[in-house]
Amino acid sequence: MSEKKFEHVKIEKVEEGNYAVLSIIRPDRLNALQNQTLKEIAEALETVEIDQSVRCVVLRGVKEYTKKPAFSAGADLSARGNSRLDPENIRHRSHAMYLRHKYYDLIEEFPKPLIAAVDGYALGGGLELVLVCDIVIASKRSEFGFPEIKRGIFPGNGGTQRMARHIGKMRVNRMMYFGEHFTAEQMNEWGFVSFLVDDDEFEDFVHEKASWLGNAPTNALFVIKKCIQYGTQVPLNVGLQFEHWGYALNTTSKDVAEGVSAFLQKRTPKFQGK
Repeated sequence: MSEKKFEHVKIEKVEEGNYAVLSIIRPDRLNALQNQTLKEIAEALETVEIDQSVRCVVLRGVKEYTKKPAFSAGADLSARGNSRLDPENIRHRSHAMYLRHKYYDLIEEFPKPLIAAVDGYALGGGLELVLVCDIVIASKRSEFGFPEIKRGIFPGNGGTQRMARHIGKMRVNRMMYFGEHFTAEQMNEWGFVSFLVDDDEFEDFVHEKASWLGNAPTNALFVIKKCIQYGTQVPLNVGLQFEHWGYALNTTSKDVAEGVSAFLQKRTPKFQGK
């Protein structure tokens, strides 16, 4: 993991918690996203996908902010486009969006628990990045929104589709039609935020939850993520088949034997992620 170098992100292991922290390090731009940023996030996740010592990943904005705290304030509108693509060619414009969708899809498909640790702005493409995570931990000072309409554009990195599936069509219409910012408290009331945390408790809370997942049975988490992620996209009878297959796979795990033994022996289980 230490061999690959990135310009827009950094990834660090927290060994006592069996997790890694993936930080966007563009504080002067409020961690605004370029294609390179998204590509590096996807590549960084790939480096830890088969690393058995990393059983959970926290995705966040860099802690050491220079202007205001931000997970990501959205797309970097000052970034130059791909010089090989003709902006007048509709097929080329479609391909440009395909590239961005590809990176969001790769991040969403990461098979281990992915926590979005949101402290500050999560706007536009940054909020779309939150949408491809599994758990959202937000400080109370955080703000969420899709301001694209104010720039004459729209949330085209999966936002119109993924957010509607989270909080419903009418709430998403309001967010996207008017470009408002919404407080973490409001997003929590709408069921989008997994944990709402006081600002001064945020860092410790993120570490606590990431460590919990980092010490949990990894195979069971893998099956849970796949069943929810894909089983909810198909009819119920097909989704239940995911559970059948997931059960068959998970019962081969050594952590199942450990969990059952610990329960019968009235002790705390020590899961090895195997």
